[in-house]
Amino acid sequence: MNLETIFIIAFAYLVAAFVKGATGLGFSTSALPILALGLGLKSGMPLVIIPSLVSNLIVMRQAGHFGETLRRFWPMFLATIPGLLLGLTVLDLIDSLVAGAILGVVLIVYGAFTLFRPGRPLSDRLGRKLAPVSGFLTGLVNGTTGSQVMPILPFVLALRLDPKRFIQAINISFTLSSLIMALGLAKLGLMTADSIWISLAGLVPVYVGTRLGGAVRQRMGAESFRKVVLMMLIVFGVVLVGKSALGSFAL
Repeated sequence: MNLETIFIIAFAYLVAAFVKGATGLGFSTSALPILALGLGLKSGMPLVIIPSLVSNLIVMRQAGHFGETLRRFWPMFLATIPGLLLGLTVLDLIDSLVAGAILGVVLIVYGAFTLFRPGRPLSDRLGRKLAPVSGFLTGLVNGTTGSQVMPILPFVLALRLDPKRFIQAINISFTLSSLIMALGLAKLGLMTADSIWISLAGLVPVYVGTRLGGAVRQRMGAESFRKVVLMMLIVFGVVLVGKSALGSFAL
């Protein structure tokens, strides 16, 4: 690799890891646009799996409450698996750029509406009933569009958990989805030995960025954290719509 390629990968990892540390989400969504512009989407996708998993584990360790969160949300996590498998099947039948654009619009509208007109929080009873539905739909959307945040992010956000429990729940879901996606990319021949070595070398900027972001997050109150997450949701939507527009233009 030349120096330019190394810089692009390191920069993408550092920026995405900082966002991940500060908000608990967004590594793949933040890294992929940079990698896609510099290297191409197919080359960039396998490069985010290992760093994403490592950043997930760092954030999960910082957040704590792993056993408690797993016991509370295991039906949601379990339901993600068949949803993801079905989503990967659907991906072969539709235009992924169109699916991504639709998801982006949903993210923007939901994030903006909730940011300026906060809804009522879900009760624990209703939350437990809707958890498997949220997990299945999240897997379906993830397999179809590559995005891991809908509808699990707004669902868990509506439960008004404290930031640490929120982050733990989201990142367990992200980790499970990333593991299944890694198997899928390997089957497609995109997860190669070269991509694994590059990802392992990139763990240094991932660790630094995640720790810096985590230090910022520790200084935020619950309401400030909620607003930052919603603003990130809007940014994700803009990225997805922009990615679709650029892809259509290229075609």
